[in-house]
Formats: sequence, structure tokens, C-alpha cells
Amino acid sequence: MTQIGIMIEGQDGLNWDRWKRILQTADDSGYQCVFRSDHFTNADGPHKDALELWTSLTYAASHTSRIEFGPLVTPVTFRHPSMNVKYASAISDLSGGRLYMGMGTGWQDREHESYGIDFPELSERYERLEEAIQITKLLFESDEPVDFKGEYYSLKDALLLPRPVQAGGPPILIGGNGPTKTLPLVAKYAVEWNAVYIDPETYKDRTETLNELLKQQGREPSDVKRSLMTRVFYGADDASLKAQLDAANQNADDLIERGLIVGTASAVIDQLGAWAERGVERFMLQWIDQDDIAGLEHMAANVLPHVHG
Repeated sequence: MTQIGIMIEGQDGLNWDRWKRILQTADDSGYQCVFRSDHFTNADGPHKDALELWTSLTYAASHTSRIEFGPLVTPVTFRHPSMNVKYASAISDLSGGRLYMGMGTGWQDREHESYGIDFPELSERYERLEEAIQITKLLFESDEPVDFKGEYYSLKDALLLPRPVQAGGPPILIGGNGPTKTLPLVAKYAVEWNAVYIDPETYKDRTETLNELLKQQGREPSDVKRSLMTRVFYGADDASLKAQLDAANQNADDLIERGLIVGTASAVIDQLGAWAERGVERFMLQWIDQDDIAGLEHMAANVLPHVHG
């Protein structure tokens, strides 16, 4: 069954009032999930409200009852991986196992410079990410103390307690489209691959590449869930859709060709269906206007019943 959720940019003005409304709306209206970015500030422009990731997900765990949620994705540069494991395990338990552990390399130099966080070259960030994933799996999966000695991280006699209620800990999601670095990590470690702002033809190529990499790892294509994060321009009617596109100085056909979802309810349903036929099982639709709760509710009422079934 196709799953429809939303994705919120946590650095783009997210505060407690907005977060509470978004979560309540998603939980009440039938969305399958809410994922959010892990950033301290936008890449450029004025600073805006930006709720810290794990604090906000703790609130999500205790103030929703149904939706899945998680980071999309948490950069390896921000926190020691063992601390991310502690946070994620506790929040997953608090939610009854609804957290997904989204992990990535990080990409934004501004926030690292602003907050004094080391920002190594991309090649090193990928190496750090693989070690972080290995540590994450060790701590999630082992009932006995573990040791780990890597180039960047180490563990000695480390044991995650209390043990995760969810067997094996929260599922690991890896986001990104890169065929030589990201997809091999997905094939080796992840239970979900999240493609990001990708056009249909590139998605077809990447999912075929992933299938081959999975076979090389002795895994089946069905072992890894396929999800897509892309922006949605949703209009309750043609006039409101046109206003959004005009404000963004964008053309609907061009956006759809690039892989974005654009339209009123019927068009959005058709586009989601086309992506589902390509193999996408879960959508994280990037919802930019965090105050447009009415739009979220309208999309839920007019799109979700036709897609969720």
C-alpha cells in the first residue's frame, strides 16, 4: 500500500506552535508519517526559528499516537553516533516503535561554520557515515557489551540500556541519490532508501542500480523500502494553485518533469500513482508553508482516501 506523509524543514521557521499544529493535523488527518530535516539554520538568508531535532521528536513521540516520524536526515557531523543511538532508542520506545533512524553525511557549510562544528570533505563524511551506521547497528542489535575501533569513532565495552523495545532498534533509513557512495551504503545497511528531489528517469536508473547492489549483498530488492522526498505544490482549486506557482515563479509542467508533485487533488493523485508504479512505496511531501494547516487538511481529505485506500 502506498503511504503518504509530509516533510518539514525544521530550520525554516519551525517553532513549538507550528510543530504542535503540524503533528496534530497529520495524526488526525490520516497522513502516514511526518519527517523533518536536521539543520540549525538555512543555507542562506536571514536566520529563522529552528527547533532542535531530537527535542522535537521527543514531543512527537509523546503527543501523537499513530504517525511514523524521524529525521530526514540527521548529519553524521552534528553528534557522536553513540549519542544519536541513545536519543533514537529512547524516543522510539516512548512512541511505541514509530521512529525511523534517517542518517546522512550533511551538506550545509553555513550551519557548521556558524556553530563551530567541524565540516570535513565529503569523502571523509561518507567514511564517518559508514562507521556511524556500523556503531548504530552494533548498539541497537547487541544484547552484550560491544567494542568498535574505527578511523573516526570507537566504542569500548558499550551497551545500550535499556534495550530497545523494537527488535533490532529503530529501522535505518539512508537518504540520497548517489550511485557510487550512497546506494552501496543503502544496500549494505538500510531498510529504507529515500530518494530526494529526483526526476523519473534518474529514479528508474537508481532503483535498478540499488537492486543490483542488493543482490551483491545477498539481499532481495524487497528488503529495502523505496521512498521519495519531493516538494508538493497543492491547490484546493486552480486559482490557489496558480497563486503558489506565480509566487515561486515556476511552471507546473517543468516542476513535474523534475519530479515534483504539482496540482489540485486529481492531478496529485495521478502523479502519486505514476510514482507508485515506478516502485515508490512511501512519499514524504515537502510542505513549505508551515502555517497552511488548511491546505494540509484539504489534501488529506481529497487525496489520501484515493491513495491509501
